[in-house]
Amino acid sequence: MDNHDDPQIKFDSRGVCNHCNRYHDEEKIYVFKGEEGKHKLHEIIEKVKHDGKGRQYDCIMGLSGGVDSTYLAYMCKQWGIRPLAVHFDNGWNSELAVKNIENIVHKLSLDLYTYVINWEEFRDLQIAYFKASVIDIEVPTDHAIFAAMYQLAGQKNIKYIFSGNNFVTESFLPESWIHNKFDEVNIRNIHKKFGSIPLTTFPFMDSKVRRYYIDIKGIKRVTPLNYIDYNKSEVKKLIQEKLEWKDYGGKHYESIFTRFYQGYILPRKFGVDKRKAHLSNLICSGQITREQALEELKAPCYDPEQCAIDKEYVLKKLGFSDEYFEELMNMPIVDWKTFGEETPIYKRIPVLKVFLPMVNIWRRWRTSM
Repeated sequence: MDNHDDPQIKFDSRGVCNHCNRYHDEEKIYVFKGEEGKHKLHEIIEKVKHDGKGRQYDCIMGLSGGVDSTYLAYMCKQWGIRPLAVHFDNGWNSELAVKNIENIVHKLSLDLYTYVINWEEFRDLQIAYFKASVIDIEVPTDHAIFAAMYQLAGQKNIKYIFSGNNFVTESFLPESWIHNKFDEVNIRNIHKKFGSIPLTTFPFMDSKVRRYYIDIKGIKRVTPLNYIDYNKSEVKKLIQEKLEWKDYGGKHYESIFTRFYQGYILPRKFGVDKRKAHLSNLICSGQITREQALEELKAPCYDPEQCAIDKEYVLKKLGFSDEYFEELMNMPIVDWKTFGEETPIYKRIPVLKVFLPMVNIWRRWRTSM
């Protein structure tokens, strides 16, 4: 990556960028390999199983049909963990994603809960993001997924949310490409200005509610893939063999909208090729070489024929004419902070700095009895 991809990028005297330096510093904190990883993972698994006794499920886990969530589902069964698989349906699933999920659930004998969002509301929110002309149009999806998972865990009294997120393949995104997925204020403000129908069922979750689930309900988010030697190419081979999983051809391309957003909208309007970040991540984690990454970047990020099919489908589903879509693509880019952001809960309610740690101490004491 260079300063065209990320205007805030910095290089040290060796020519190494801040993203690579940050990766190597934080890998020591978030990734546990070899015997240390095995030991810590064993402790986590035993704790989850212990806390799940007498309950229907040990944990809840998102299942998109992508590589990471598919592998995590497979490994949960190997570990003897009883997950409730949750799939978030925002109306953009590809047929291949649906088929992959069916195979995973059937072959692993998983219980599946599908959260189907109100399409008219979600469509209106996505259109509002187009009109706002901000980067990261995927915020509504990501926010709703997190909120739905915590809500469901709270309703079913499940104490752990297992996530397929992992440091070695997806920690590499410049701040200018994304913004806070939990920022309910920003989402509501964008919709208030550009939306046209009330969001009565959209699963919002502000920081107060999130802290309630974490600090009062005691729900913990766990990332087990950070405790194993996670190699993406080897994982793909395994799930293809064991679960008849089919490759989508790109990260998060199980969603038609995500495929179109990352493959067409991001490069064209925002000058962002997310492959550079994803490949850089794999270089830093030693899974590919820089030469291999540069060779992969020679290919177009989107098959032209597939792009044309997806474009027609997306525009029709959103109700955009070709002319109106072009207008949206040519609008000046707007900083998401223009629409405000949520003040952290600790700044709004200072007493929580003292109260919530006391709640955590009390809960740990209760569970140890």
